[in-house]
Amino acid sequence: MTTGWSLYVIFLVVLNIAATTWLLWWTARKRKSDGNTTETTGHVWDGDLTEYNKPLPKWWIILFYLTILYSIGYLIWYPGLGNFAGTSGWSSAKEHDAEKAEADARLAQAYGRFDGMPIDQIAKDPEALAFGSRLFANHCAMCHGSDARGAKGFPNLVDNDWQWGGSPDEILTSILQGRQAAMPPLEAVLGGSVGVTEVSAYVQSLSGMKTDPALAAAGQARFAVCAACHGPEGKGNPALGAPNLTDDIWLYASDFETIGTGIRMGRNGMMPAHEPIIGETRTRIAAAYVWSLSHGDKAAAAPTP
Repeated sequence: MTTGWSLYVIFLVVLNIAATTWLLWWTARKRKSDGNTTETTGHVWDGDLTEYNKPLPKWWIILFYLTILYSIGYLIWYPGLGNFAGTSGWSSAKEHDAEKAEADARLAQAYGRFDGMPIDQIAKDPEALAFGSRLFANHCAMCHGSDARGAKGFPNLVDNDWQWGGSPDEILTSILQGRQAAMPPLEAVLGGSVGVTEVSAYVQSLSGMKTDPALAAAGQARFAVCAACHGPEGKGNPALGAPNLTDDIWLYASDFETIGTGIRMGRNGMMPAHEPIIGETRTRIAAAYVWSLSHGDKAAAAPTP
């Protein structure tokens, strides 16, 4: 905080301590009495119940003074007076870093034996899959779903269709480094809305869906623009993240309107890099779990997240 705000906070803290000390002294002082009457607060209930105005017991007063002394010592030892850091050097950031270092050391001990191991080998270890399922639940399920079956715009991870390749190394790379999929808007390149309609019909025909033959034939000629990424047969290119258009698996949906929207406006899909988030080894364990979901015959039975 600025020096002005720091001085303001210090002033308020000192004022509160001083005011509390004075109030304690004032309420504990001896009252003057003529010896014949007892001072009261003036409050009377039920006609004859009068509240006396007597000092607090000394032992109680002493405890209050001790709490004030404790608060002063606390403010000297720990930060609490504006920008004054305290004589102990303690800070919440240092405590967080120390606790994090301790937790990281325990995790490194638990995960250390999986360092650098191929994910298809990690997937054969039941304990690793248990770790991976929890990592998946914490870091992946919000996009891909708790059952890993994905949603519109988020790939299904339990089938064998992989936009960026499904080998162990390719899956690991996707999770470690992230992916950026970009399909540019093509309406202008395809000749306007008519071109988008024709190419949409042709794309539907590639996967065997019923569509207008004339539109599909016209779209085939325009598809040359799309073939640069999806290939001349529409089978995709994992190196570019261009999906296969000839199967029945669709990331955004297969209806005519959704396909046309993708061609007209383009698509942008981003998979964040998880190595900076959870580290290389934990990312490797999560990748092993993901790989096991579609390779159950080659991996140990995976526990449910």
